[in-house]
Amino acid sequence: MASQLTPFLLENLGVRGAIVEFDDGIDAMFGARPYPADVRKLLAHAVAAMPLLQANTGFEGRMSLQFRGEGAVKLLVAQLEGQGQVRGMAKCDDDAHGDLQTLLKGGMLGLLLEPAHSDQNYQAIVGIEGDNLAQALEHYYARSEQIPTVMRLAAAHGRIHGMVLQRLPLGEKNSSENNWEHARALFATLGEAELAEHGAMTLLHRLFHAEDLRVFDAQALALSCHCSRQSIGIMLLSLGDDELEDHLKTHGRFDVTCEFCGAQYPFSADDIATLQLHARTQPSNTTRH
Repeated sequence: MASQLTPFLLENLGVRGAIVEFDDGIDAMFGARPYPADVRKLLAHAVAAMPLLQANTGFEGRMSLQFRGEGAVKLLVAQLEGQGQVRGMAKCDDDAHGDLQTLLKGGMLGLLLEPAHSDQNYQAIVGIEGDNLAQALEHYYARSEQIPTVMRLAAAHGRIHGMVLQRLPLGEKNSSENNWEHARALFATLGEAELAEHGAMTLLHRLFHAEDLRVFDAQALALSCHCSRQSIGIMLLSLGDDELEDHLKTHGRFDVTCEFCGAQYPFSADDIATLQLHARTQPSNTTRH
């Protein structure tokens, strides 16, 4: 099944929304790391949130949701960039468990935007409020963006799904407080299990069959890491010849593990020598990893 983002508009209510579906690539992204069940679910929710945060914004570049703390979860990162490519990772205690407040105790969520055509980045702090990540992001929209928003995230049955509704500015395309409350009431009937089980069109029909619903073309997504042997090689070269030689004298080789997907990249001394020779004879280039 395809992974995609489906935007939609409730024209008679002045409400826009989007549904995200990741139905493949999940094991490849998360399978190499033995995440505890509650951490895997939280990370899956973070991954699902990324396309929903970008939906209807026109933003181009890298968007990251980041957390660092001293509790059960030490680090959590979810990223979206390029043509809908999403990845995520977490570092946590082996026995980490609990709800959002328990797992992320003692830290803050940050939303970082890195525009593709500008060096001016933007960062916002997302308070850890509510019982789950969707509620925390609703608070972010209410306080930082002043956009009334409801969100639901789900991970089950080998799928990661999510849905968001947002009220348009009052007076625009039938937007009103009464219409927003009506849309919220319909949305409140959606359970997490139902969201995880069904596709976008089935959910939209169930929730909004009596409304003036306009569905836009789905946008392709990919739950996949963009690490590669080439990008890892460039990263190793950035360490400098002295550090590379010191490491090889001690260990004889480099064994690099991608922090996101867990892919292994071994580099022998001959491999490093080839990288160094190539770098000296080719124009310099950079990459983001």
